[in-house]
Amino acid sequence: MTETRLRTRLRDGEPVSGYWTTLADPAVPELVAETGFDFVVVDTEHTPSNLETVANGLRAIDAASTEATGVVRVPWNDQVKIKRVLDLDPAGVMAPMISTPEEATEFVAATRYPPRGVRGIGVGRSAGYGRDVGGQVERGDADLVRVAQIETEPGVENVGEIAAVEGLDALFIGPADLSAALGSFGDHGDEFEDAVSRVLDAGSEHDTPVGTLATSTDDVERWVEWGFDYVICGVDTLDLVRGADAALTAHEAARE
Repeated sequence: MTETRLRTRLRDGEPVSGYWTTLADPAVPELVAETGFDFVVVDTEHTPSNLETVANGLRAIDAASTEATGVVRVPWNDQVKIKRVLDLDPAGVMAPMISTPEEATEFVAATRYPPRGVRGIGVGRSAGYGRDVGGQVERGDADLVRVAQIETEPGVENVGEIAAVEGLDALFIGPADLSAALGSFGDHGDEFEDAVSRVLDAGSEHDTPVGTLATSTDDVERWVEWGFDYVICGVDTLDLVRGADAALTAHEAARE
């Protein structure tokens, strides 16, 4: 059995970069993959994307000339939703709002075939559309990155036990939801920093990489300095908004 390059790099503690996509056009993850990020997230929690959208996004990432791989953020820690995404053959899957070790254990079980888990066996893209079902079942536990999002107060309180769950490959702090859960949306002050430190310490203790999302280049520098193992370095819609705003501002200034 072989591991994906992403899983190997995370396991070995190498710096890893990602990018977050929300737009439905597969050209978006394709052009981001061509940029040279190690992985591209295809989000389904806060987007209108359906399974066909996700499948085309993953194909676009796989077709890029780089070694980028696709990670899908599912809308919830739900066995059925996870199963259907895994049939599309992502390199990784991310589940939001993991707050207890029991939830983390259920997440891992949803990604594993029996007898170690509860994932159903199908003949989708991950199994070569039926040509390699046996091979997929054999590889399934070796080539998938499982990421649990820590973005609630109970998640922070239980993070040591969550990080210790066998089969979990990485943690991810959702800065917007975590700061909101702490009662200070968007505030990265002392309380937020203390919570982040707790998660980072748990990750270090259990050799579980911890990452987060940067929504600006300043954030990228901040999160690297704080000690995150991997950083998702931008979001398609936010970068498009900034680019459009800058272009309009430049035009208005030139007309003055």
